Amino acid sequence: MNQSIRSPPVKMDRHIEIFLRRLSFVSITIASLTLLLLFLQTPQTCVPQDSPPKPHLKFPKSSCDSSPRELLSIDKKNRRLWSSKAWKSQLSSFSRFFSSIRHLGLLHNHSKVLCVSAGAGHEVMALSQLGVSDVTGVELVDSLPLVSRADPHDLPFFDGVFDLVYSGHLEEALFPARFVSEMERTVRDNGVCVVAVEECGDEEVREIVGLFRRSRFVGAANVSLIGLRMTRIVMRTRTSN
Repeated sequence: MNQSIRSPPVKMDRHIEIFLRRLSFVSITIASLTLLLLFLQTPQTCVPQDSPPKPHLKFPKSSCDSSPRELLSIDKKNRRLWSSKAWKSQLSSFSRFFSSIRHLGLLHNHSKVLCVSAGAGHEVMALSQLGVSDVTGVELVDSLPLVSRADPHDLPFFDGVFDLVYSGHLEEALFPARFVSEMERTVRDNGVCVVAVEECGDEEVREIVGLFRRSRFVGAANVSLIGLRMTRIVMRTRTSN
């Protein structure tokens, strides 16, 4: 006698489905409450509650707080920077460097000087303190009032404006030939280009001199600058025909 096959009960499956739905609802509710609490809660700080008030300081109440905060003015920043021991040390080094160029008869108080890739402006300040009345510094990022923003590969000056152009960052130029060409362009006929590079030998000096297409070699010397051993190369632009 054949026995009929019965299908398995589905009652248990329904209980599991109901349980999972309830569990999912509870999880969503807990997650929503947690996010709400995190949104409403203000961040804790490391400042003790009994610390004296400092009205000049403003701390954000949340990550979305964009209220203005007191910032140091450029004058205050510069005074702090220029009074630092590191700044004074580099300034003194640049003063000795440019004094040696003055002794060569290539730099005078009435000279118009351009410092290319002047950084924070140590060389600009050093030249000014030596008595050079007309000094301009340029860099990709300005450092006012000593250095203005300009691309060393595309200087915003007319031809032959300066008596002397100096740079200590030729080796870092993306396009050295273009960098040198702009130095030569902005120097007057019979003017001077001075570069300071990492200390090198005669072969490397000849390679650098070869970049100057409109100038003749004056001389090279090993010098110490801002605590580094460097080579100073001096070029004089040729008179245009």
